[in-house]
Amino acid sequence: MAKLPPLADNVFETYRAMVLPAQCDHYGHMNVRFYAWHFDEAGFQIWTCADVSQAEMRERGFHVVVAKSTTHFRRELVVGTSILVRAGFTHVGDKSVGHTGKMYNADTGDLSAIHETVEVFFDPESRKPAPMPDDYRERLTALIIDPDTV
Repeated sequence: MAKLPPLADNVFETYRAMVLPAQCDHYGHMNVRFYAWHFDEAGFQIWTCADVSQAEMRERGFHVVVAKSTTHFRRELVVGTSILVRAGFTHVGDKSVGHTGKMYNADTGDLSAIHETVEVFFDPESRKPAPMPDDYRERLTALIIDPDTV
């Protein structure tokens, strides 16, 4: 039984949940749409972990939107499995950031899925991408990790 290693620097535990019966398909495995759901929930939390709150973004007149999301499935999850997601920022650009999350069976430490996300800073007034504020770029650049450390 594999156990999870300690968290590496700048890798955050962003989510915990349990696989519920309604999330499983006719084969008894968690359906892909719920992997997406759990990773999406975790994606909101990575910002708070990075000391960038959703409220602060709204107050400053912008938010981030998902431009790309890719999931790589490694091992199925079944009803009653406790899951956890760890994530970290992997790229910081002028208007976008990338982060990678890995979903684990919390009991065994087995890797179940890897999720890569690109989010774009967005001006809700103009409905267009917006430059990332310099202070955010500095904060997030300091957190960049190698995705293998997640």
